[in-house]
Amino acid sequence: MCGLICTNYHILQEHVDLHLEESSFGQGIDRVQCSRDLELAHQLQQEEDRKRRSEESQQEMGEFQKLQRQYGLDNSGGYKQQQLRNMEIEVNRGRMHPSEFHRRKADMMESLAIGIDDGKTKTSGIIEALYRYYQNAATEVRRVWLSTEVDHFHSSFGDKGWGCGYRNFQMLLSSLLRNDAYDDCLKGMSIPCIPKIQSMIEDAWKEGFDPQGASQLNNRLQGTKAWIGACEVYTLLTSLRVKCHIVDFHKSTGPLGTHPRLFEWILNYYSSEREGSPKVVCTSKPPIYLQHQGHSRTVVGIEERKNRTLCLLIFDPGCPSREMQKLLKQDMEASNLKQLRKFVGNLKHKQYQIVAVEGVLSSEEKVARRQASQVFTAEKIP
Repeated sequence: MCGLICTNYHILQEHVDLHLEESSFGQGIDRVQCSRDLELAHQLQQEEDRKRRSEESQQEMGEFQKLQRQYGLDNSGGYKQQQLRNMEIEVNRGRMHPSEFHRRKADMMESLAIGIDDGKTKTSGIIEALYRYYQNAATEVRRVWLSTEVDHFHSSFGDKGWGCGYRNFQMLLSSLLRNDAYDDCLKGMSIPCIPKIQSMIEDAWKEGFDPQGASQLNNRLQGTKAWIGACEVYTLLTSLRVKCHIVDFHKSTGPLGTHPRLFEWILNYYSSEREGSPKVVCTSKPPIYLQHQGHSRTVVGIEERKNRTLCLLIFDPGCPSREMQKLLKQDMEASNLKQLRKFVGNLKHKQYQIVAVEGVLSSEEKVARRQASQVFTAEKIP
């Protein structure tokens, strides 16, 4: 125990007892210390668990709110509120004169009251300009097919960030309204403004179309910034007795995540007779609504190149009028077409859906399609 030498047995015994007591006391302290350490560790673990659960809960709520904002379901108002808010910001930054603000506000209120788009984001005549260009230039193109004439619409202060689906519907409708075949079902229609399109989709839901899609959007679009996609465009067109169908290119069909089958499908849609036709073919086909995660665009034609590759011609509602108007110049250059051209390697989203128009429905066919939309199905490729 120690190096002490004792002169007799009693002193030795006392000394040994002292050593033993000291050792026992030390072990007791160690046990108490150990117990306290365990308790502290347990408390720290509980605190950490509470903090983690709280952070996860906040993160989940944050993600949910982000999704609500992303899909326009966060009760922050719709087209009108966003238009006014963004114009006020422009005035505050000195980029818009107050008199211009009041003039635009009055125009907007009039457009909303009558339900017709004010045409301020519209560019017309592009298909005609493309026809002229391909006749005289584009030596690398073997053949090109163009849709019927279609106006380009881009997003405005009121729908920036969420209005692409509505703008593509306006583009598609601008083509159908020029086509005599659709006179019967679209009689007297003008291009509706976005809040009017929202109310038209709500009316289609009330008729009984796509109840699942309606419930996902709380049966409400007006006064929201809710995105719409291929299903809502199909629903609206079918309620107007326009015959159309959705094709779902649900996975890649080529190398590096590409979708060559999508390009082939669009080529077949536009070109019934391939051989023997002129270089530039103005078809009687309406444009195609093209949807992928987070955005949608409008296909207005397709090029077949001399090296046999395919290239889509696409109107993007994110492209402003000043860029689209460059396509109307007599001396249009190939560089101006860059914003329209999309090759196979440019379309690499996981999934694409298209809405293709194919005629007019009878009243009976419309009823049958409404019934079929209770459980939504699309043609899948592959």
